[in-house]
Order: sequence, then structure tokens, then C-alpha cells
Amino acid sequence: MVVCGDDALAPRLAAELRSIYHQSVVLVVPSAQSAAERTASPARGAGRAAALRDRVAAVMTWRAGASDRANPSEDQLRGGITALDASEVDEAVLTEAGIERAAALALVYDDDETNIRAALIARRHNPRLRLVIRLYNRKLGQHLEELLDQAAILAAPDLDATELEASTTVLSDADTAAPALAATAVAGSSKVVQADGLLLRAAERTPPGRGEIADPGLCTLALSSATTNDPAGTEGSDSSGDEAPLLLPDDSSVAAATGRGTVVLEAVSYEGPGTRTGPLAGRSAPLGSLFSRRLRWSLAGAAGAVLALAIASWAMTGDDPRHAAYVTVLDLLAINDPALGEEDDRQILQLLTGVLGLLLLPVMIAAAIEALGTFRTASQLRQPPRGLSGHVVLLGLGKIGTRVLARLRELDIPVVCVEEDPEARGIPLARRLRVPTVLGDVTEEGVLETARIHRAHALLALTSSDTTNLEAALYARSVKPDLRVALRLYDDDFAAAVYRTLRTAHPDALTRSRSVSTLAAPAFGGAMMGRRILGAIPIERRVLLIAALTVAGHPQLEGRTVAEAFRPGAWRVLALDAATPDDRQPDLASPLPQDPKNPRSGLLWDLHPGYVLQPDDRIVLATTRRGLAELLGHPAPGESRDGSA
Repeated sequence: MVVCGDDALAPRLAAELRSIYHQSVVLVVPSAQSAAERTASPARGAGRAAALRDRVAAVMTWRAGASDRANPSEDQLRGGITALDASEVDEAVLTEAGIERAAALALVYDDDETNIRAALIARRHNPRLRLVIRLYNRKLGQHLEELLDQAAILAAPDLDATELEASTTVLSDADTAAPALAATAVAGSSKVVQADGLLLRAAERTPPGRGEIADPGLCTLALSSATTNDPAGTEGSDSSGDEAPLLLPDDSSVAAATGRGTVVLEAVSYEGPGTRTGPLAGRSAPLGSLFSRRLRWSLAGAAGAVLALAIASWAMTGDDPRHAAYVTVLDLLAINDPALGEEDDRQILQLLTGVLGLLLLPVMIAAAIEALGTFRTASQLRQPPRGLSGHVVLLGLGKIGTRVLARLRELDIPVVCVEEDPEARGIPLARRLRVPTVLGDVTEEGVLETARIHRAHALLALTSSDTTNLEAALYARSVKPDLRVALRLYDDDFAAAVYRTLRTAHPDALTRSRSVSTLAAPAFGGAMMGRRILGAIPIERRVLLIAALTVAGHPQLEGRTVAEAFRPGAWRVLALDAATPDDRQPDLASPLPQDPKNPRSGLLWDLHPGYVLQPDDRIVLATTRRGLAELLGHPAPGESRDGSA
């Protein structure tokens, strides 16, 4: 396996492939000097490069100390992780990494163009290579996937269906992690995964009271940590042993677990809001907001007066109603001939209509100015309203924050964003969605107050700096001690220390930490092994995978009933794809066009425990990372199937 990247995801993915799937990995990362040169700020570039090198060193240290931790067998020690420094990924670097002999290549650079260039080179050198590419641009990713698959077919026409299906996979770490990050900050929405047009939700259930019966949902995915009610416990961090969350428990374990919350799976229907298109999309405003109430009443009064004058003209002159209305409008605009020599009634009506026209002129000017001001405001960032409360304060509008913002707004959750850079990636989205946004450094006094943090429901800190996220969380807790806080933290030890301290200081508040690279690495690793990962569900700081695979070739599943195929702590069959092999959707994770009259989903969720799995069946299962590794033929002897990293 070859992994190329320039941020935290690369070493995390390398460790995933080695520790879970026991693959030999070549890790290509930029040197500290080259990373600093590519960054606009030398100091910031050097710091980022140093952090990356520290993480790579941690991975190499893990490899060196592997024999001291789990007493692995000789098969486990086969291969390893080899670090290769490269300022850029070109043909020579890929050749040195052994791309011609590699089974899979992951390109996880932060820059889309770098990943595309390397993917085109790699496909030319090895048509059978499984490519896993990290791209933020979804539409470009679809086109690139089709292009590289077509190139693989032309270069190697003997590719079978399984090889072709896993030939090229385009993933986004932001899309993979966004549902979990958004759900962490919102009570009741929890973790979500897309599967064949349906939305799966992993809902957290509190321990039932005496005499109460817990709702099992479709199935129980996990039991929460035994330390949930212990202020000094490790729930929400990297806990282990008896204190750790129990993934995929059997019925007896669920019944025996008293005082522990559960995470259950639910299938829910969901339709996102319609997206406006066109040249004014994102800059338009509701019609009612164009004019103030006083101006609307003034316009309505003027229109009523014009109508009354038109009716009076029709009644007194006996003209056709359309002609009478036409003459009234001409008099109103002062473009009609004076009514000299005509009857007194006609002259009086003309005078009244002319006066009304003079009165209407400033009203029309005010309407034009007010509408123009409204459109200008619509194209600018909104400020948080004074009476806003119960909202989520989202800190950081980079790649991750942008996707999380979109997810929160799809769920119709009020959000206030805080961003230091006015040119950040998510600023246009915030403007288009009319989301209140505060521009400023969150570490400066008064910024969080402007975001109405004292009335917020939750704080979601998603900047790329662990210390900035922690500082914002500590300050927010000083303002509102019971605030729900979700932090984006990379280091597990640091996250555990932060969690324990915050839990001890604020036992009544909820604190969670999430790592984007931890959430994304299982999906990338599974794709490199040739399987589609529908999503990753975080259980505290552990990860449960939702995967789709064909039963054929898996003796643990083939010919067994659904009940017999269930292995507690490893995997559990959730659904069966009822579509025939020719009609199956290639990627169950992609959303389907919604038809209200005929909602489509070929997945059967209420499987009878006695159903026998056939070789041609495609199933959806919940699995730990070690469980998936065993299903793919890469077991982890001597290690528990607890899903830990």
C-alpha cells in the first residue's frame, strides 16, 4: 500500500492499514523544508511541517514498538511502514515508492490538483492499481472517477467486475466527518449515515429508569462507557478496558448492562430543503423583507386611492371602465392633457389625481431605496440578532466547517459562525444561506459574546488548531458552564486529558472530542482494501463502520443464517439489498433522486434471523475496524475486537 499526503490524515491512514489490515505501507510525506516553502507564512509552514513530522515519527515509533504491545505473530510483523520524503509527487517518486507493484494508492494531499496529477500518473503506470483519491470538489470527483475507470478498462480489458468496482474511489474527509461532527453538537440528531437513499441515525439513549423499557431501535450498536456518570471517568475520550464502550453487544450483554446508555440504529426519512438556482440565488430576499411595514401600508393606501379615483371617473363620465382607469393613470403621472373647458367634476378629479401623484412620488423613491438596501444587505454577512438563543456556535469555516455548516442548515438548526479569515472557504456559503457570521479572532475578547455564546445551545470548535479550539471551549465554559462543547482534537492523549479536566470542572455539562482524521481514516482504509464504506459512526472516540459487501467469498457469512453470522464485538448484518445484481446501485452511499410518490430503497431492514445468506447477496453490516479486517482476510490474532485504533 502506498499513502501520499501532507497532513494528519496520511500518517493516520498508514497506521490504520498497518495495525488493522497488517499491510506493508510506503508513506510519502513532504520534508519539513518543502512544506514550509509551499506555505505563504514561513513560520506557520514550519510549524505545520514539524507537526506532520512528529506524527510520522509517532507512526514509526509505533512500528518499532509493535512487538512489545500485543505479542504479534510473525505474520503480523510482516512488512511495516516505510517513510519516504518527497517535496512533490511526480513520476520518479511514485516509481521509488513501488507503484508498479502496489495493490492500492491513497492520495490524500490537501490540494485537489496535486491528487489529480498523481492519480493520472499512477493509472498510466499500473492499470490494476486501486486508487483512493481525496477530493473536496464533489462534481470533479465524479468525473475523475469515470475517467480513471475508463482508462483502467482500456489498459487492462481483462478486469473483472469486482476489480473494476474498486478501481477508483473518490472520497472527501470533510463529507465523511461532517455528519458526525454536526451530530455531536446537536441533541437528538446524533450520528447519520447515507445508505441507498435512506438516512441511518445512530441515536444515543440514556439508561432507562426503574420499570422502564429501553427502545432497541433496529438494533443496539453499542453500550456507552461504564464511566458515564463518573466525573473523573474517561467516557468521551480514549477509554479502554472495562470502562470502554462495548461495540456490537449481544442481547445478553445489553440485558446485563445496568446504568449504561446505549447507541441504537434507526432508519429515518429525510428530505433536504430545495436549493435555489439562478443569477440571484443567495442574493435574493423574501418579498416581505424588501419593504418595511409602514412603506407597505403607504403603497397599499396609494393603490386604494387610485382605484377609488378610477371608479369615480367611470361613474361620473360613463366611459368604459378600462378607458376610465387609463385616463386616471395618465392624470396620476401628469402626462394627460389639462381638462380645460370640460365639466367641473372632471376637472376636480384631475386635480385630485395630480395631487395624489405628487404624494406618491416620494413613496416610490423610498420603496426603491429600501429595496436596494435590502438587496445589498442580502449580499453581505448577517450579524447575530439580539434575541437569538438556542443556537450552535460554529467556530471555523474551512473545509470541515463548511460541510458541517451545510449539514446543520439541512437539519434546520440555527447557527452562528465565527471565522477569522474573511476569505475563508465557507464565507460564500454562509452568505448564501443567510447565516449570521462574526468575523474576528476567537481568542480575542468580545468575539464569542458577539456570537451570543451565553445563550447558545452548543459550541462546535472546528479550527485546525487544537489549542485554539481548547481556548475557545474554556472561555465559553467560563461564560456558560453548562454549555454543550464539541472539540476537534487530533491527539488521543491530549483529548483524554482535556476531557477529564473539563468533566471534573463541569460535571453537568456535555463534552465531546472528535478527530477528523480518525473519522475519515476507516473509510479511506476500507476503500484501499477494495470495499465501499458507507460511513463511520463515532462511539465516543471509537469508530463503528457501516459497510456493504457481497457474501460470496466470506466463509463467516456464506451459507449461514443472519443470527449465526452475527459475531458480537466484530460485525452484525443490518440489511439485505433486495435488488438483482444487474439492477444494484454501484455506490450505496450516494444519495438517490427523491420521488415522493415512489420512495426507492432496495434495502430490507427487517431481516428474519433465520434467513440464510446466499453467495450473490449484498448486505449492509455494522462492523468494527478489526472485524472488517478479518472479513477481508486480514485478521488480527491476539487482539480484541473492540474497534479501538
